[in-house]
Formats: sequence, C-alpha cells, structure tokens
Amino acid sequence: MWPAFATLIIADAIIGHELPPAGDGQTIVAAALLGCALNLIGVVVLSWPVGVLIRRRRSDLPMVVARDYGGTLVLVAITAGLLAVGLAHRATVLAHRDALREATSRAEAWIGDRAPPEFRRSLYTMTVFTIEAGHIYRACVRSADGSHTYCVVVDDQQPFARSVRPAGSEPNSGLASGAD
Repeated sequence: MWPAFATLIIADAIIGHELPPAGDGQTIVAAALLGCALNLIGVVVLSWPVGVLIRRRRSDLPMVVARDYGGTLVLVAITAGLLAVGLAHRATVLAHRDALREATSRAEAWIGDRAPPEFRRSLYTMTVFTIEAGHIYRACVRSADGSHTYCVVVDDQQPFARSVRPAGSEPNSGLASGAD
C-alpha cells in the first residue's frame, strides 16, 4: 500500500495541477498536499472496513494483507475521484479563461478607442481583476507617466456596445488587496 501511496500522491499532484477540482488553477504543491491529505484520511478511515469486505470474499487472506489491499483500493479510488472531479470542472475552467480573454479584448478596444491619449499609449500595461469569474471583469491601464490609472468594467454577457463602462481611477492592485 505505501508504494502506491507515494506514487498516487505524485499522480494526484499532476492531476490536480492540470485539472483543478475547484477554481481556475492549482499549484503542483497545493495539489500534492490535497492528494496527501485525502489519501491519509482514506487510509486511516477506510482501509480497515474495505479490508474486512475483502476478507469476507477471500477468507484465506490474513487481515493485515486484506487491509493492505483495502488501503490500496481506497487510494486508487481517491485518485480516480480527483480525476473525475477535475474532468467535470474542466469545462468551467476553459469557459472562464475564454471569458477573461474576451473581456480583455473588449477592454483594449474600448480604451483604445475612447480613453484619453495618455492611456491609449499604455495598453500594454493593462491589468485585469476578476469581479465575477466568467462574467464581470475590471481592466485598468496606467498613464504613460505612471501617475494615473484609467479603469473600465467589462460585462461580457452584454452586447458589445453596452458591455464596457468607465470604472474610476483606483488601480486593480488596491482592489485585489482589499484596500479602501
């Protein structure tokens, strides 16, 4: 069971990083920690009951061996579960990434067309803050000299002509940190 435990933590880390079970992404370390915690809980809580069930089917096995088999089955089931949840959540992750790209494109077009000239020259400095994933974003551009910020809110579910509106001059960094 323990070689499977170590191997499946690596598999869980890769699966969790490539197919996050929640949110838009997960670091490989966070995915490994999640896999390790789930595997430990699974082994501690479920290996004995599953081992008892295996021993009922194969009474020739010593309980220690049946528990080892049970723990290995639990570990494989956890990895399969993480894979299933990641695959189910993948469509949402891809939709959010597409919506972010669309919102960024709309903000660039709007700022490039309507913002004062000192901001139009700085479109490459755009930062985008997610207000509601897959739906509402706030995009900001610094002035050419870096002293001012021009921001817009993009609602990509609105028609293009009504999807962007001015949103003040506070940089996204202040919003992201929760500053007043």
